[in-house]
Amino acid sequence: MINVGGEAAGRLTRSPGKCLARQVLGSAGSLLLQELSTESRLSTVMDSLAEVLDVVGERWALLVVREVSIGLRRFDEIQAAIGAPRTVLAERLRRLTAAGILATRNYQVPGARARSEYTLTDAGLDLLPVLSALSDWGERHIGTGAELPTIVYRHGGCGGRVTATLRCECGELAEPGGRLLAEVNR
Repeated sequence: MINVGGEAAGRLTRSPGKCLARQVLGSAGSLLLQELSTESRLSTVMDSLAEVLDVVGERWALLVVREVSIGLRRFDEIQAAIGAPRTVLAERLRRLTAAGILATRNYQVPGARARSEYTLTDAGLDLLPVLSALSDWGERHIGTGAELPTIVYRHGGCGGRVTATLRCECGELAEPGGRLLAEVNR
């Protein structure tokens, strides 16, 4: 432990393999920094974000969610829209269904076998702001600027374009470069 309140304040050094520090309250109420090893830092990465990315972080997964959200429900429709290999798409559909992002319901075209079509669950609908934010980011940082993105999110009431924003529970907008703070709860 390194005491930050006394003489040691401002003289923090990094020892090999230890480059992160966490603030903790000492027994006398003094603020202490506890160094975290590289291994500890790696374990903090394995948090809920890592779990989310395990489910939807693969490129085909979010493309499937996007296509289902705009009304494509059947395997062949989704496959034609995103171009994923059939085996890859089948596996992504299974994983998204198992994760509770998609639900299936059976349908049957006359003269054909019964098949499943896919719909978004509440968890899948909760991913739509993420897709909007990724679309906004891509338009700002990757797109050419001259053409509209493939999918533009619009408000059903007025038809205006919808963008993802960060809004505080008090109602004020929180800009990433401004007064946005990340609270780390580990």
